[in-house]
Amino acid sequence: MGSMPIAVIMQRRTLQHRWADESWAAVGVVPDRGNLPRLQMLSESPERDYYLVSGLELELYTDENEGYFENVVAPESKVFVLWRMEDGKAIPARASVSYVEGTRMFDSGEAADGVSMPAEIYHWVADYLRAHYQPKPRRGRQHG
Repeated sequence: MGSMPIAVIMQRRTLQHRWADESWAAVGVVPDRGNLPRLQMLSESPERDYYLVSGLELELYTDENEGYFENVVAPESKVFVLWRMEDGKAIPARASVSYVEGTRMFDSGEAADGVSMPAEIYHWVADYLRAHYQPKPRRGRQHG
């Protein structure tokens, strides 16, 4: 139904731990206005690196409307990012604004993070919901 190009901010932290030397996480998402390189270093230090990865699309599908609605009305709306290690770096593979899809990402056993949804993406999803979503009417004591 709609799509928005995005870029994901990834972080690598050095750890002092016997089982791991480093930790990776998606820590932010920004709309991609185009012309971004696929991988761009934002800051680099021995303790922590940040880099921007472009090339992902947030896509909206009518069969995920309930998940979009749950996310938009949540106390803190999220963009869910599934990522994989490629050539020694964590590279985002998929992103979603559906709460249901985000839960599936976490349940998959793959690496996934939920990051704060920027205002521009929030308004885009909210506008989509106003045009394409009608909440199901509640009947009786369905919720508890």
